[in-house]
Amino acid sequence: MIWFRTYTLEEVNNIFDKYMTKLLEVKAIEIHDDSIVATMPITDNVRQPFGILHGGASVVLAESIGSVASNLIIDTDKYAGVGLDINANHVRSASEGLLRAVCAPVHIGKTTHVWDIKMYDDKGYLICISRLTVAIIEKSRVM
Repeated sequence: MIWFRTYTLEEVNNIFDKYMTKLLEVKAIEIHDDSIVATMPITDNVRQPFGILHGGASVVLAESIGSVASNLIIDTDKYAGVGLDINANHVRSASEGLLRAVCAPVHIGKTTHVWDIKMYDDKGYLICISRLTVAIIEKSRVM
């Protein structure tokens, strides 16, 4: 298990139920030994004018789930995981349903974490592939 301790879905969803992720209705649905899965409904809140999922919303989901995952690995009394770099490849459009994001580590180091986030639609089609790098910094530098 990669997590700092055992977390419940309720604890993770208490994090998602604030800030931008609350507006986008992001919910954690699974926590595994080395990955986390979350969903985001495709509603008008996340569509672009053409009626399909806005790429920026996919990036918000990727950075959110990856940042939360990093903060579940570290001692958050001492450290904070903050986004350093992100990229995304939007490989298929989606216009409705539930977007499912699977976040798994590529690298877990002392000062950086790299996450692979794959997003799928309700039919299991790959919609977006994202890679997020998170910097692990002393908490005193954030606040």
